[in-house]
Amino acid sequence: MNLFQHFHTEVTRLIGAMAADGDIPTGLETARISVEAPRDATHGDVTTNAAMVLAKPAAMKPRDLADRLADRLRRLDDVTEAMVAGPGFINLRLADGFWRARLAEILSVGGAYGDSQLGNGQSINVEYVSANPTGPLHVAHARGAVVGDVLARLMAKAGFAVTKEYYINDAGAQVDVLARSAHLRYRQALGGEIDEIPEGMYPGGYLVPVGQAIADSEGDKWRDAPEADWLDHFRDVATDAMMAQIREDLSALGIQHDVFTSEKALLAAGAVDAVFDNLSARDLIYTGVLEPPKGKPPPEDWEPRPQSLFRATRFGDDVDRPLKKSDGAWTYFANDIANHLDKYRRGFTRMIDIFGADHGGYVKRMKAAVTAVSEGRAELDVKLCQMVHLMQDGQPMRMSKRAGNFVTLRDLIDEVGRDVVRFLMLTRKNDSQMEFDLVKAVEQSRENPVFYVQYAHARCRSVLRQAGDPDPAALASADLTRLVDPAELDLIKSMAAWPRVVEGAAEAHEPHRVANYLHDLASNFHGLWNKGNDDASLRFIRDDAPEETGARLALVGATATVIVSGLDVLGVTPVEELR
Repeated sequence: MNLFQHFHTEVTRLIGAMAADGDIPTGLETARISVEAPRDATHGDVTTNAAMVLAKPAAMKPRDLADRLADRLRRLDDVTEAMVAGPGFINLRLADGFWRARLAEILSVGGAYGDSQLGNGQSINVEYVSANPTGPLHVAHARGAVVGDVLARLMAKAGFAVTKEYYINDAGAQVDVLARSAHLRYRQALGGEIDEIPEGMYPGGYLVPVGQAIADSEGDKWRDAPEADWLDHFRDVATDAMMAQIREDLSALGIQHDVFTSEKALLAAGAVDAVFDNLSARDLIYTGVLEPPKGKPPPEDWEPRPQSLFRATRFGDDVDRPLKKSDGAWTYFANDIANHLDKYRRGFTRMIDIFGADHGGYVKRMKAAVTAVSEGRAELDVKLCQMVHLMQDGQPMRMSKRAGNFVTLRDLIDEVGRDVVRFLMLTRKNDSQMEFDLVKAVEQSRENPVFYVQYAHARCRSVLRQAGDPDPAALASADLTRLVDPAELDLIKSMAAWPRVVEGAAEAHEPHRVANYLHDLASNFHGLWNKGNDDASLRFIRDDAPEETGARLALVGATATVIVSGLDVLGVTPVEELR
């Protein structure tokens, strides 16, 4: 149960009853009514702005309307107090029995607790990583990979039909450079000397095995051949090799995409021509010359000559954007529109893209493009992931020798483990910069959030093992009225918030909320554990108090269940014990 949605339903039901009784006018619009947790927990468990929203259309003073609504709310079985505060807020305090019922619900539902029908099965496409296939994934990709993957898992828990997509940028100049770099390593494998990697080529050692593999299978047939003869072949071989490595590295991070879409294939299928025809037919393409940006270097698709421009300003962009250069070649933007039109034609009216921070200037144009090609029937949300500063005990980490000039994702996973990477990448909102310290990431202390949450689960499992791992059904049948201490009830309240966290994080496309919630839940559990250390009467297992023990084991079992549910959204494996 999303308890806030439950009381929202109750509030709107009572407003309808008030209207039927003639206390307030009929037909009042209730869409803007909110029911949520108070900012200050001392004010109660639930608060609503209903009276303030409805006062003006009801031609009443907010507090007068609040008094009438509060009088009806306090008659509900689950409400012990309904207090009017400030300009007309109504704060509700809920009965202890309501909270104990949530505990029984958690034990009954198990791992599905927090599942929602918010999405109602609607299809949504989440595109993430989509790194150029020109080398291994690096640390900057790690954050976008985790944010995208966890967001996809979160949306699925909230009831959406999610497709996880990777867009392969395998067309354009960067893959030609990759092919030339692979050819250089191919000549090296045949015995050629390479003193220094030429400027502009990819210097990392990751292309050495690619060159060696071509030399082993094809001999020296390409060594002295003209570039025109071998470029396409080396581009395909090198791209395939890089994508195989990218898939392997993503798998090590626990990520598998459902769809891999090739830019090259879209071009070959005429998808970009279809975009141009689509927009031209609606007078959204014209020939013009753009002014260069003031005070900034011009973007790579800017030319001081006439180009085919998309009327992006009609759809909220700052300037119109070139789709075709003066030489007739498509811009990267044109190809990206084709990618999103392809998604729309596959049935996705909701799309989310996870971009790096360097794509900030791309957001408005892509949103404008999606609105244009779908004629307003599709929407795109773009989440930008800021930089990750990799540290080692407070000092910047050394670059990877194999990669050349960056630290690879695989380096990071090998150093601290998949679960640590996934959790810590969600400890800050995606648009905030973060430091990732390798030493602190594996430190067993309260300051390490992943350890803190895992430790809470390990403690739960330790208690349950000590009690013989009771069946959840047996736990649910315990006498939960024995749970009366404020710390016990606070822990239940924390768990009961999980369904709302799932829905709120899914609606906002903010998966970091899950990591923050788990940290708060772990804090409540550790607080109760420590309270039991100080007061023997509050310990989870007491030989002299079987009824209290049964109820507290139910509390511990439910806590473990919710932690596992949250960690599952994060793609993190819960640990049974910490050594």
